[in-house]
Amino acid sequence: MPMPATEFDSIVVGTGPGGATVARELARQGKKVLILEWGDYAPTRGSALQVIPQTCIPGKSFFLTRQMLATVRAITTGGSSMIYCATAFEPPIDMLKSYGVDISAEASAMPEDVPIDVLNDNLMGAGPRRFLESARELGYDAGKAKKFIYPEKCREQCPLCSYGCPFGAKWNARHFVAEAIENGAVMINKARVEHVIIENGKSIGVQYCRKGRKYQAFAHKTIIAAGGIGSPQILRKSGIKDSGRNFFFDPLVYVFGTIKGLDSGKAVPMSAGVHFSDDGIVMTDFNMPHLMKTALNLEALKLRQVFSYTNVLPIMIKIRDDLGGEISKRGWVNKQLGKNDRLRLDKGVLHARRILANAGATEISQSWIFAAHPGGTVKIGDQLDADLKTQFDNLYVCDCSVIPQEMGLPPTWTILSLAKRLAGHLLAMDSAATGPAIEKNAASGGA
Repeated sequence: MPMPATEFDSIVVGTGPGGATVARELARQGKKVLILEWGDYAPTRGSALQVIPQTCIPGKSFFLTRQMLATVRAITTGGSSMIYCATAFEPPIDMLKSYGVDISAEASAMPEDVPIDVLNDNLMGAGPRRFLESARELGYDAGKAKKFIYPEKCREQCPLCSYGCPFGAKWNARHFVAEAIENGAVMINKARVEHVIIENGKSIGVQYCRKGRKYQAFAHKTIIAAGGIGSPQILRKSGIKDSGRNFFFDPLVYVFGTIKGLDSGKAVPMSAGVHFSDDGIVMTDFNMPHLMKTALNLEALKLRQVFSYTNVLPIMIKIRDDLGGEISKRGWVNKQLGKNDRLRLDKGVLHARRILANAGATEISQSWIFAAHPGGTVKIGDQLDADLKTQFDNLYVCDCSVIPQEMGLPPTWTILSLAKRLAGHLLAMDSAATGPAIEKNAASGGA
């Protein structure tokens, strides 16, 4: 693809839910938008062979802490929404209001833009049904989880959400990227942004690397949406040195039980769950693709379960971890689990074991600890104001990194709402602007 030859109204760095939403909203209003994405834009095949290169490259998409906790992100168009399980938890409206950020209108309107509803009964697999029945028998406040899924496209007994969903049933950020491009946005893939170009306290563009060459692109506004790990790295190199510290990353563990009569063993993951809001624990079923489950069984040295897919019910425990740690200069995730974090995980595992035992499970075991959704690395109230603006004019951030407090919940609905609010703010600023435009060439090689 040729490099852009004209100046843009906005540059959006990253195509996860935050970046894709901002790009879509601006492009729909006729703004000239440049989207820069480090990953590819290959069609989704729904296979491990495609997902592994996007998620398992050490130092790029796969990170281990000193406690050997694995954190994974997807480097591809759509970001980690390509591998998430499409579970929709409502945003923490009151918490964000305490920071001067009201997204109640955007959150309420979000079902008009994306599918948000519980699954139809016919799409609930045998495993999730058994989990739900057992939890309710024991008195848990269990119910179906809301999903970002188009039910008419969803397949029964399909666990491929984690592989991107080749059937188009799972909403992901690529839907909004495609709309942005249809409305005139320019997209450049395999473009790794290095830093923001700052002049006189203002952002005027970015420098990025593509195929071994460096380029510069210029715009009136820049929105960094490279995720909880990527955004603080870019901002540090741009002069915001205190980003990337004191964050959350939602530790999780899987508990497995062998139960006969689960049909094929395949089901849409996270179809039902229990939220212990006071304890900061979420518990859901978690049917997964065969290879992923095999890897977890091998990691836990459960060799018999390696060869038993149809009769195994996985339950995921995810917790709200205390803030701490630092994203290193190279992007490594340096964070230790605290005492409270381990107590929450242990409490959640006890709940899962109880539910599995009540469902008739044998050979109950658990995996090692993982982490998801790193966020809070560029917080509202610290590095950002209530409009998601940094200390530099015309430079904004919009992804999981901006969330100021630990949540312990899937953040997609929250990020979508924040992004729609930011886009509205930027459009309102443009309407009120009377100053002259920045005069710069939009791209130049060999920076």
